Amino acid sequence: MSTETGGAVGTEPRGPMPLPGPRGLPVLGSLPQFGKDPLAFFERLRGYGDMVSWRFGRNDCVFVSDPTYIGELLTETERTFDQPLLGIAFRTVMGNGVVVARGPDWRRKRSLVQPSVRPKQVKSYASTMTASTVDLADTWSGGERIDVKREMAALTQKIAVRTIFGVDTPADAEAMGRAMDIAQQEIGKEFSGLGAILPDWVPTPGRARIRKAAAVIDAEVGRVVARHRDGDGERPDLLSRLLTAVDETGAHLTDKEIRDETVTLYIGGHETTSSTLVWAWYLLARNPGARAALADELDRVLGDREPGIDDYAQLTYAQAVVKETLRLYPTIWLVTGVAKEGARIGGVPMPAGTRVWSSQWATHRDERWFPQPEEFRPGRWDPEDGDDVPEYAWFPFGGGPRVCLGTRFAMVEAVLILAVLARRFELDVDPGIINPVPTLTLQPDREVMATVRARPASRG
Repeated sequence: MSTETGGAVGTEPRGPMPLPGPRGLPVLGSLPQFGKDPLAFFERLRGYGDMVSWRFGRNDCVFVSDPTYIGELLTETERTFDQPLLGIAFRTVMGNGVVVARGPDWRRKRSLVQPSVRPKQVKSYASTMTASTVDLADTWSGGERIDVKREMAALTQKIAVRTIFGVDTPADAEAMGRAMDIAQQEIGKEFSGLGAILPDWVPTPGRARIRKAAAVIDAEVGRVVARHRDGDGERPDLLSRLLTAVDETGAHLTDKEIRDETVTLYIGGHETTSSTLVWAWYLLARNPGARAALADELDRVLGDREPGIDDYAQLTYAQAVVKETLRLYPTIWLVTGVAKEGARIGGVPMPAGTRVWSSQWATHRDERWFPQPEEFRPGRWDPEDGDDVPEYAWFPFGGGPRVCLGTRFAMVEAVLILAVLARRFELDVDPGIINPVPTLTLQPDREVMATVRARPASRG
């Protein structure tokens, strides 16, 4: 996710944009309103127009919500827009991995990481995704009560450590999970609170907690990396590929770079997919027609067998369920870039240093691009009869040169997990509205409890 906080600011813009927008407060700008509810704030900004001027603390910013403008921002990153310097909480966890790096350093790291998540490699991980999910399904029984968030987190963590580390668990999976939870929470708190405008050197309780969490993450990743270095033979996991990758000069990634890329891949392969699946079960439970359509597709395509990578292309409704979930509850809910000299959006000059923001949450819920935007309608993604969605009206994985490298991994993983579990079960999520909390990803504001219902034998 691309975010920026005040602890690491760039060049000050030359002056405010002649655009509509909220006036804000002296010094703080619109930070209090943003911090109270970032998602609602971006929806309110959209009400001013497709290009809006606002202030994040003392920083002049522009918010864009039209897909054409969003496309310009995303595709011009690395040319006329810089990846922002991220806040201390985010950088403490993520280091300087491919998500954070800029310029030549980013290009080098992307060239080293990208081969590990190409379609051919994702295909080799699919059997692990399915097998891990079957293991979970074998522990469920009809009438059982489960914590959906806990179950999905444990499953995607198992898949992540198997595909990334090539082992069943890191040295202490529980400690790693707790540390990641703390990291998510503290990044969200710092980003939307006063920590967003505090210099990096100012100590706060939240920054102390995130340093402790990062130390746990570092220790666990370090143990697994050391185990790999001591091993013999070639392994198919992501970490092994990173350890053997070389750049154009013949240099390997350093130990610090290995740590940063491993954590980036872990979060991308675990935290984001887990969150998406929780929201998918929540939405399916509240939309019985969609749940029945998914079951019908699974019976037709799979019958009594488990899904594999060769079934992915045929599971079009399952893909649509994931896409519609990511529309309503996008894991990455915010992108931002910093204008360089000569930057423009929609023909409007962006003074150097201007922060240009866009929000998947706001654009994905715009009725101009998505009729009945609050409704869960997987059919809008039907390859033949679906809606005509403009490019960059749906951008849950970002876009342009810095599009998320794990996009295909995440889509395949989510679809295969849904296919394995929904072929056997329905999850009746408890009644009541669950609201999203914007941390590193969009998380439910309470437990997501459900009753497991066994489906009848397949009619396929």
